[in-house]
Amino acid sequence: MTFPMFAMTDEHIELRKAIRDLSAAEIAPAAAAADEAGEFPQAAFDALREADFHAPHIPEEYGGVGADALATVILIEEIARADASAALIPGVNKLGTTPILLSGSEELKQRYLPPVASGEAMFSYCLSEPDAGSDVASMKTTATRDGDHYVLRGTKRWITNAGVSDFYTVFAVTDPGRGPAGISAFVVEKADPGVSFGAKERKLGIRASPTAEVYFDDVRIPANRMIGAEGTGWLTAMRTLDHTRITIAAQAVGIAQGALDYALAYAAQREQFGKPIASFQGLQFLLADMGIRVEAARQLTYAAAGRSERDDGDLTFFGSAAKTFASDTAMQVTTDAVQVLGGYGFTTDYPVERMMRDAKITQIYEGTNQVQRVVVARQLLAGIQSSFERN
Repeated sequence: MTFPMFAMTDEHIELRKAIRDLSAAEIAPAAAAADEAGEFPQAAFDALREADFHAPHIPEEYGGVGADALATVILIEEIARADASAALIPGVNKLGTTPILLSGSEELKQRYLPPVASGEAMFSYCLSEPDAGSDVASMKTTATRDGDHYVLRGTKRWITNAGVSDFYTVFAVTDPGRGPAGISAFVVEKADPGVSFGAKERKLGIRASPTAEVYFDDVRIPANRMIGAEGTGWLTAMRTLDHTRITIAAQAVGIAQGALDYALAYAAQREQFGKPIASFQGLQFLLADMGIRVEAARQLTYAAAGRSERDDGDLTFFGSAAKTFASDTAMQVTTDAVQVLGGYGFTTDYPVERMMRDAKITQIYEGTNQVQRVVVARQLLAGIQSSFERN
């Protein structure tokens, strides 16, 4: 009987310490100002790039550090503990490049992965559209063959780092009428004629991570920029999300841990009725529940990371389960952290209100939690659950 879970190594432990120290010194101090200004956290990017933490998942043969899935999850968790917006730097680089790693030609890998690995470029993912959110198979963006080129026309919405990233994985319809089987994936460059961007969305949270529409107005690209074969884009998109939903889970765990850390420190020093509020049983129960939820979310996320590294058959179940549980945990824990701080938690002078705002998006992007529960239920009904159950 085998239980293929995750294995924490000394390297993982050392990585956690390194990224935690960097986040405390370079990222956390600027988080509130970046949130207030709604500007890309350039200082965080520079610090992450200097430490090779901006795109750690890229294999060594393409200039990256070749971090495994668990290391990438730990890194994103620790950054999000300080600033959820900054955590989207490695997170979205992974999201944008995973289609190439899974399905791209060697030519595409050699051309587009090294600049991301070096920090010269960033990579975004263009799937959602104004009328195709949860139902992305109904997308209207098209890619029409014209000789040895394709011409893209359409709009993508809710694109993280739009206008900042140099490269974009774009999903478009190449064979109308065939549903998911008619969707293909392409690499589009920011510099391609006809590519433009909308105004930045004014958001509740992750304000320092720019989100905008991307427009494709007769964008003509070489056919060799297709990722995989024509008609395989939908499969690539879904396989990508199986691997990247764990990064959203990691982001959510980090947000929740950051809020718990602050609530614990505050409860230990804040006095009422002549004693620290941490001495009151009612508050102790609240803090205990917060800690239990955070650790449960972390363990499920790490278990999903192990599945991602091995590309296990139950990855879809674990990826969706981890994303759902961790994001619900982040929302609950950050809300409770605001409660612990009372009136102070409701002000921008303290970071827990930002963490609460940031937590909300983790329940929405890369598939709403309602959709994730549908995915999990279908996996259960199909008899796909954990390796423990099968063994």
